[in-house]
Amino acid sequence: MYLGKRNHTTKQKIGIFRYTRLYLNKPIVISKRGKKISNIDLESIKAAQKVLIQAGIRKSELIKSNTFSNLCGNNIYLKLECLQKTGSFKVRGAMVKINNLSHDLKKNGVIAASAGNHAQGVAYAALKSNIPCTIVMPKNASPAKISATKSYGAKVILYGNDYDESSNHIKEISEKENKTIIPAFEDPFVISGQGTIGLELIEDLKNIDEIYIPVGGGGLIAGISLVLKSLRPHIKIIGVQSAAVPVMKKSIQENKITKIRTGYTIADGISVKTPGELTFKTAKKYVDEIVLIDDLSIVKTMFLLMERSKIVAEPAGAASLAYILKDESRFSRGKNIVSIISGGNVDMYLLGQVVAKGLMQSGRLLKVFVELPDKSGALKNIVDEIAKAHINIVEVIHDRLSSNIPPGTAGVYLSLEFENKNQSNLLIELFKDKKINFKIIE
Repeated sequence: MYLGKRNHTTKQKIGIFRYTRLYLNKPIVISKRGKKISNIDLESIKAAQKVLIQAGIRKSELIKSNTFSNLCGNNIYLKLECLQKTGSFKVRGAMVKINNLSHDLKKNGVIAASAGNHAQGVAYAALKSNIPCTIVMPKNASPAKISATKSYGAKVILYGNDYDESSNHIKEISEKENKTIIPAFEDPFVISGQGTIGLELIEDLKNIDEIYIPVGGGGLIAGISLVLKSLRPHIKIIGVQSAAVPVMKKSIQENKITKIRTGYTIADGISVKTPGELTFKTAKKYVDEIVLIDDLSIVKTMFLLMERSKIVAEPAGAASLAYILKDESRFSRGKNIVSIISGGNVDMYLLGQVVAKGLMQSGRLLKVFVELPDKSGALKNIVDEIAKAHINIVEVIHDRLSSNIPPGTAGVYLSLEFENKNQSNLLIELFKDKKINFKIIE
C-alpha cells in the first residue's frame, strides 16, 4: 500500500536517495543514506494495524496466568507474541515497512541483517508481497533459524561474527544491487507495526497498571509506549534489558546514544550494542523506567513457562516475565501487570539445556560424583540405597581411568531425578550417614 509519491534520480552513485511518502496525510521523509525524519503518532500506528489485518497477521492472545498471578500476588497477563506468525513480534514491523514500499522498490527486492527473528519476519513479509528477499546472518547463527528463514523463500548469506558485522555488509549489497534495507528497529514504519501490540492491549484489557517489555534496539517498546501513553497515560511502562548489554538504560541515563562494545547474554534477541536514534528519543519520552535482568533468572522463567503454562519462549521473550518473578516482594498487591512474551524461536539444543538447568535450579535434578572402591558390588550398594529412597537414576557414567581417580578406586557420575528439593536434601543426608564419599556437581 503505497500512499504517496516517490521522487529520486534513476541512478545514485552510493545509494543515496530521497523520497516522500504520505502516511495518513502526514509526510514521512527518508533521505540521505536512509536516515529517517519522522514523527510517529497514534494515527500512523492505527493505519499500520489496518495493514496487518489485511495481511492476515494475527492478533496475539492476551491470557491471565493463574500460576504467575499466585506467585506474585498480582494479576499477571501474558501477551503471547511467541505464538505470532514466524514466532515473534518482528513480522509486524517488517510487514508494514514492506507494504509501504513503492512498486519500483519492491521490484528490486529487500535486504536485512538479523540473527533470527527479524530475518524470519522480513522473509515472510517479502514472501507475502512476492518480492525478492536477501537476509545476511552471522556465521554463528542458529542452523534452525537459518533453515526457517530459507523456508520463507529468502536467500541467506552468512557473513561476519555478529549482528554488527552482518549489518555493515548489507549496506554494501544494498548499494550494489539497489535493494531496500528493512531495518530491525530504527524506522517509523517498523515502529508503527510493533506499536499495534499496544492497540491490541487496550482492546483486550481495560485496566492496566504496569507493563513490562523486553528492550533491545527499542522498536518494540517505542511503538507500544507511544500508544499506551497516548491512550492510557497512567500506565507505568517498564523496559527490561539484559544486565550484560544495558545499552538503552545507559543511553537514557547519559542523555545520549551510547554503545556497548562487549557483553554476552543468552538473550540474543535483545543483545543490541547501540539503540536507534528514533527509538531512543521515543523511549526517553514515554518509558518510565528501564530495569535489568540476568541470564540465570531468564532460564528459570523459560523453564517455568514451559512446565506451568505450556508456553515455549526464547530467552529475550521471557526476559520481561523473569524480572517480574525475580523479586515479587517489590510489587504492591492486586495490580494488573502485563508481560510481553515477545518471541518463541529458541534453538532446540538450548531448550534442552534450559530444561536441565531448570530442573537443577528447582532441586529436581542433581548431578553427583561418588568415589567408590574398585571392587565388585560397590556400585550396586550405592544404587540399592538410591532405590530405597525412591529416587530415579537418569544417567550413570563409570570412570576408573581419569588422572583424578586414585588407584584402586572408581568414580561414578550419577544424574538423579527428584520430586522436589526436600527429597534431594534427604538423599544428601543419606549419603552422609552412610559415609559415602560424594560431591555435588554444579
